[in-house]
Amino acid sequence: MRAALFDRYGPPEVIYQGRLPVPDHGDDRVLVRVLATSVNGGELSGRSGALGPLGGLVMGGPPRRLGLDFVGDVVAVGANVRGVGVGERVWGLLRAFGAAAEYAAVAPDRIAAVPPGMDPLQAVAIPVATTTVTALRDKARLRPGERLLVRGATGGVGVSGVQLGRAYGAHVTALARAEHLDLARELGADEAFDYRTTAPADLGRFDVVLDTVGTDLPAYRALLAPGGRMVAVSFDLDRPLRSLGYILGSAVHGRGRVRFFSGNPRRDLLEEVARLVEAGDLRPVVDRVFPLSDLAGAHRALEAGGVRGKVVVDTTA
Repeated sequence: MRAALFDRYGPPEVIYQGRLPVPDHGDDRVLVRVLATSVNGGELSGRSGALGPLGGLVMGGPPRRLGLDFVGDVVAVGANVRGVGVGERVWGLLRAFGAAAEYAAVAPDRIAAVPPGMDPLQAVAIPVATTTVTALRDKARLRPGERLLVRGATGGVGVSGVQLGRAYGAHVTALARAEHLDLARELGADEAFDYRTTAPADLGRFDVVLDTVGTDLPAYRALLAPGGRMVAVSFDLDRPLRSLGYILGSAVHGRGRVRFFSGNPRRDLLEEVARLVEAGDLRPVVDRVFPLSDLAGAHRALEAGGVRGKVVVDTTA
């Protein structure tokens, strides 16, 4: 099968299209013909080498793989698997990188049915919303009427943060690029500000801060009202150890612990985002689509910044 690979750390040009055996799904997994995947921010640092020794643990290899979330069709089912049938269209996230390929073997509890009628190249922008559901519903316990700040509001995770904040009944303030503020309002933000011209101190107080950027965490933590909660779904990739140290230290120093988690979505979360799509509370936002043969181009696009929603990869092209 065709797969996106890289053998050394470096710029997007280190990515190449190679060939690997179709994975063995065994008795306990299903084999999915992948139709689409997307590029996530963590992959950029893993590929570039910015994570240092941690990158080797995260990316595996060599050859190292890419791609976490996917949409595809089930083509084979292990003997011990129940509740999943051949031909079912599913979405999900792998435990380790490897979705940027023509096939993937995945545990049945990490997939769920795609809502009927969704185009795969649109649908693949949705599984990342499992992170946002976990952040706002489970970690922050966002309540109706509370003030929510979404930082990075028009990026891959932020677009779902704005939409779910609205669906959960919060007053949503979005921080994004000036040219993307109309999109933030369209997605449900009550207020939207250009992060390049708006100082954190000018924003007021918030009950919940959802940070998808990871830099300057102390400045945004200071905006928490009494009883406020901050959830960071990214950390400063230029200073990963310092950033993670601050997040851990926030549990014992200062006002308001910064909650951080590594997403590990199961079927119930994937089914919940499907329900939100079908209810009209969540829609995909796709910036652009690249073929698998130009995954390097997709990485360059995300690295350049300014994307609206997700950068998607067509694994059939």
